[in-house]
Amino acid sequence: MKQPLTLLFFILASTTLFGQKLKPGFSKTEYVELMSVFARQVDTLPVNSPIPKPQRFKFVYRSPVVGLDNRWDLWTSPDSVAAICIRGTTLEPVGWLENFYAAMVPAKGQLILSNDYKFDYHLADHPQAAVHIGWLIGAAFLAQTILPRLDSCVRAGITNFYIMGHSQGGAIGYLMTSHLKQLQRQGKIPPTVQFKTYCSAAPKPGNLFYAYEYEALTAGGWGFNVVNSADWVPEMPITIQTLEDFNQTNPFANIPDLLKKQKFPKNLALKYVFNKLSKPAQKARKNYQKYLGQFAGKYVKTNLKEYIPPTFYQSSHYVRTGTFVILLADEAYFKKYPDNKKTIFVHHLLEPYLNLAAKLP
Repeated sequence: MKQPLTLLFFILASTTLFGQKLKPGFSKTEYVELMSVFARQVDTLPVNSPIPKPQRFKFVYRSPVVGLDNRWDLWTSPDSVAAICIRGTTLEPVGWLENFYAAMVPAKGQLILSNDYKFDYHLADHPQAAVHIGWLIGAAFLAQTILPRLDSCVRAGITNFYIMGHSQGGAIGYLMTSHLKQLQRQGKIPPTVQFKTYCSAAPKPGNLFYAYEYEALTAGGWGFNVVNSADWVPEMPITIQTLEDFNQTNPFANIPDLLKKQKFPKNLALKYVFNKLSKPAQKARKNYQKYLGQFAGKYVKTNLKEYIPPTFYQSSHYVRTGTFVILLADEAYFKKYPDNKKTIFVHHLLEPYLNLAAKLP
């Protein structure tokens, strides 16, 4: 009896070992190769471009431009690994509109994008988890072509996938990772499929409750955001924290009741101070939703005629999400790429990122 059990264990272990070609943990080699793949989102790179050509991956498929100027490429390697590469913001105004459409929506729900396309999504379980509506729209449209191609890859024996994007592509990469992993939990993607995500220069995709679940989902070295410390894009969107953004059990929840128990006029004085501290943030959040939600949403509808804006989640508390790999800008870096108010993306481009990545161990 012992020999058959030992043989069965060996077979199962071998299947896992040879089926899983991706390894957990950050790899500079992987990151540089995926950045080289991402650079090919530009239709024609200059002949003298310092960005190296991909060494491992070959181009397979390019999606149509959909949604708010969104697109992705599929690349594969000879050892049957695929890379889902999501394009970042382009020069088209509609692509920038996606970034500025920055109200939050619950991380679980449905988007009505057209009369014949309703996108059901479940990016996190927590009822307070919320994400950026613009990038969710981008992920929703890209999912229409990513899922069939992923299925084709799996049927062809490819079960290891990188998800990669720089800038806006990285923001969508967060949400796409959550979406695909949830579909896997639902049995719609085989359990043998392994995802590894490299976001690069990605802004903040959602609030703290979404971040917690994303970080648990990619724990153990399966998801990274690589950030140049001089780059302002990962600091976006602007965040506003109110008392409603805390966990339900917190020291502020009981303050209104405690104030009522104070004697007059102490209760009025304390209430005045409390309101002075709490209401400015609430007002700022309201304005944030008004201009970057309702107002921006009207322009979104001019591009997506049948889109029905969802009910926004009452939060604008965007946070850093995932495991960060910091490319620390030093004195030598700033000599090569000095700060320049007229060139606001000087630290956001691929070349400075690769320059700093080369210094990683």
